[in-house]
Amino acid sequence: MTARRDASWIALSFLAVLAWDASGLDMTVERWFGNAQGFSLKSHWFFAQVLHEGGRWVSAAAIIVVLINVFRPWPFARAMNRATRIWWFAVTVFCLLLIPTLKQLSTTSCPWDLAEFGRSAQHVSHWAFGVNDGGPGRCFPSGHASAAFSLFGGWFALRGASPRAARRWLAGVWVFGILFSVAQTVRGAHFPSHSMWTAWVCFATSALLWHAAQPLLIRRRTGI
Repeated sequence: MTARRDASWIALSFLAVLAWDASGLDMTVERWFGNAQGFSLKSHWFFAQVLHEGGRWVSAAAIIVVLINVFRPWPFARAMNRATRIWWFAVTVFCLLLIPTLKQLSTTSCPWDLAEFGRSAQHVSHWAFGVNDGGPGRCFPSGHASAAFSLFGGWFALRGASPRAARRWLAGVWVFGILFSVAQTVRGAHFPSHSMWTAWVCFATSALLWHAAQPLLIRRRTGI
């Protein structure tokens, strides 16, 4: 039942993000914040320093929490075994590495690199694989959003052992993920879809790895 529910969320969210892509709203949103002179909020202290630079520190702190939890479980995670805690840390690191890897392979440039916003690149769909838009590329999906969304693994690891902690963890991931995403959109660093796909990839990856690991984790719990 849980696997079916997770699969349904993955499928429905996939269709929702595809629908956003098809709507063309990415450019509409960016035009709210940018013009031919660029993005006026690109270097704004709140978006650039607090939510962008500060967000990295928040993410680093959360990862340290997950790492310490492997060896010395926090009160909210004491009901889970070490194998599950190791899985939690491993999938977090995997997602943190996966998004930047995908980003390095992308030919999609950031909004602030587009001709419409004062630079030289043309707007090309991130689905146009291999098509160069005339800019530096390497902007899809959103790396900064992964600082929060890479932590989705905590929801899967905690929900059986501590449902209340799992819900709070999930809420925190979404709050910070949305804040980081909005900051990058306002600054012209990423289209909204870039962050949406980061969230989807991290959630889907965490879910798939969670269910794939169940045979091993069950054996660890039962001592087989």
